[in-house]
Amino acid sequence: MFTGIVEAALPVRSAQRHEGLLRLAIDLSCLDESGGLRNGDSVAINGCCLTVAALDGSVATFEAVPQTQSLTNLGELKAGTRVNIERAVKAGGRFDGHFVQGHVDSTGVVVALKEQDGELRVTVDCGPEFAAQCIPRGSVCVDGVSLTIAELDASSFTLAVIPHTRKVTSIGDWRVGTRVNLEADMVGKYVRRAMGRAPASSIDEELLRRTGFAP
Repeated sequence: MFTGIVEAALPVRSAQRHEGLLRLAIDLSCLDESGGLRNGDSVAINGCCLTVAALDGSVATFEAVPQTQSLTNLGELKAGTRVNIERAVKAGGRFDGHFVQGHVDSTGVVVALKEQDGELRVTVDCGPEFAAQCIPRGSVCVDGVSLTIAELDASSFTLAVIPHTRKVTSIGDWRVGTRVNLEADMVGKYVRRAMGRAPASSIDEELLRRTGFAP
């Protein structure tokens, strides 16, 4: 489990492909307690949960199978590309973002970037299916970053990104046309699925209480 609070935006040291498998090497030495990283640990790379497959000092190697590459933007990575890094949250630790599984739902495309009153307005074309899982002022995970939806349309959403977030994540590298990983809010997905199982006429306050969505 992750929070969408990026620890660092780090360059890919190498991206090697062999028989469809992508092996990404990233130096994590700048992270606090990086020496405690072990083989098998989970780390979110651009919001995609990957497993540490090998360690050489502070350099961790991750492996992405063809399906992961096709469903995310990891297949486009190359040496030098900056990626957002977050290690799995510790039980009992401070939870500053929102619940992020690291299971990318789909990818979107940045279609507009606009400086406005000290913030960066970013519009992402996410498609109608993903947009239906979002709400205005709700949370969304974009390339591993927990962000708030400022505006929502039928097939896109707009983010209001503060300067600090641009500085500590790879958002500063985004351009029109950049492909980004998307994960909808987990709680919202469960609510939507539960609601979809019942006929519209049967959705009432009693149903919401029984399913745990109302006190």
